[in-house]
Amino acid sequence: MTTATREITVKLRRPHLKQQEFINSPAKRKIIRAGRRSGKTTGIAIPAVQKFLEGHRVLYAAPTGEQTDRFWHEVIRALNPVIDAGVYKKNETERYIEKPGTENRIKAKTAWNANTLRGDYADYLILDEWQLMAEDTWDDVGAPMLIDNNGDAAFIYTPPSLKSTSISRASDPRHASKMFKAAQKDETGRWAAFHFTSHDNPHLSDEGLIEVTKDMSRDSYLKEIMAEDDDEQADILVYGCFNENICKIPRFEIPKEWMVYTGHDFGSANPAALFIAKEPTTGFLYCFREYIPLTGKSTYQNVQGFKKLAALPGESGKEEPKLYSILQRVGGNQTTEDEIRQGYASQGWPITAPYITRVNAQVDRVKGIMEKNKLFVFSDMYRLLEQINTCMWKLDEFGKRTNEIKDEKRYHLLACLRYLCSIFTPETDRSKNKDKTPVWSY
Repeated sequence: MTTATREITVKLRRPHLKQQEFINSPAKRKIIRAGRRSGKTTGIAIPAVQKFLEGHRVLYAAPTGEQTDRFWHEVIRALNPVIDAGVYKKNETERYIEKPGTENRIKAKTAWNANTLRGDYADYLILDEWQLMAEDTWDDVGAPMLIDNNGDAAFIYTPPSLKSTSISRASDPRHASKMFKAAQKDETGRWAAFHFTSHDNPHLSDEGLIEVTKDMSRDSYLKEIMAEDDDEQADILVYGCFNENICKIPRFEIPKEWMVYTGHDFGSANPAALFIAKEPTTGFLYCFREYIPLTGKSTYQNVQGFKKLAALPGESGKEEPKLYSILQRVGGNQTTEDEIRQGYASQGWPITAPYITRVNAQVDRVKGIMEKNKLFVFSDMYRLLEQINTCMWKLDEFGKRTNEIKDEKRYHLLACLRYLCSIFTPETDRSKNKDKTPVWSY
């Protein structure tokens, strides 16, 4: 007599690149530092389900029930076919799924210290929002429960902000950060550290991220979105000298008589432009328009977009608007993009090459102006402010700052700013009226 067998397919989500890195890692201990909505919990659910289907006992813990919801949703979504087929049993109240008569189980529970984690055991332990848990969650209970089966553990956290430290159960609010640093230094392969940001999640809307961060301070943005720890932020921000308290200002109407300059970063898919007005009496610079089209446009279409942004007040809706007096347009690589500049010139928008060729020298020129609080950015220019607040130096294998910008190619508006500031000489920057009050505060 033959017994018929039925094949059931369990479908897991396709991980994005950063999720794939920690999923593929063979390390016994993994710690993941990631931004909000970056996919850290969704990502860890993938190996959790895989381990469960291999017969392991999986325990996921987070400080509150709401924080376990995302993980439990992903587990149910993946395992529903085998639950419906009766292969596994689900207990929705206690939030676990098990194979009857075995130790094979996956469970999501709330835990924030040793006492709340007691009573369970596993050979694959996941502690999410680890920065909010007390250290004894791992030391007294988590680590010992893995001894019998030589189990694995994963820790997930977002650097604590002022908002979260008040609800943390940790005696040392930086214990997760310290564990991450120790994991980075481990040379045995037993530990592995992973870092990614909200921007690394390809399923998030760029526009949505901009909307969410409108009211966030630089500190909150670096922690919640970029997942950067405090002691790493000061030295690795390229433009950390930008003073938001002084130089992030409300929008006002740029006077018609002011001279305007434009900076341009070329690219068929990601062209960008930045419009800066110069106050005649002080030499203060005001970033007042930014251009990043959602889709690649032709040179002609880009020029039409530039003209709309450079239109004088009351002229923006006209087909041929009168423009601010544009003194100079600067952009592109000095040696390799002359053909692109010629293309813009043929459309009536001539662009010159930047005076300074080296990226770091261009950065120094921008920082020199920022340090004097002479570069102002309107508060509704979210993309430029985001790039200023997140552009960082690349770190070497020892965690030391290098002179290379991390992911430089994605900072298109900052490239525009670098090109443009290369034309402002130190003599121009040192205005005799440097102590004059900015015009916007009159």
